[in-house]
Amino acid sequence: MVKMIKLASRLIFLFSSNLIALGAAVYFVKGFEIAVNFKSFIMTAAIFTLISVFIRPILKAVLSPIIILTLGIGIIFVNALTLYLLDILSADITINGLLPLFYATLIISAINIVIHFSAKRLYKDNKM
Repeated sequence: MVKMIKLASRLIFLFSSNLIALGAAVYFVKGFEIAVNFKSFIMTAAIFTLISVFIRPILKAVLSPIIILTLGIGIIFVNALTLYLLDILSADITINGLLPLFYATLIISAINIVIHFSAKRLYKDNKM
């Protein structure tokens, strides 16, 4: 039961983090667009969360030699593939070219890193 609660809270946290990151990417990157209505934005974030949970670890495992050889910079390629897969799977998102894909990848990655480190820090501070 405790494991299910932890999994559900992790999924909710990832979904919220992805929702914020996708919103920032739409706001800052021209050529990276999500359909205007709220329902499609929520669905896009949900699909992105599921891709991040289930497919991204497989991509990281397959591309681990590239990630190791580039001293971790290859993770940007994995994140870009994840975002491109989202573009393929969801009709509500449009990425117009490689440059918007690259910029959106950087923004989404940076925001997720900041949110996750902040949450870990808050959790660690409240635990003591």
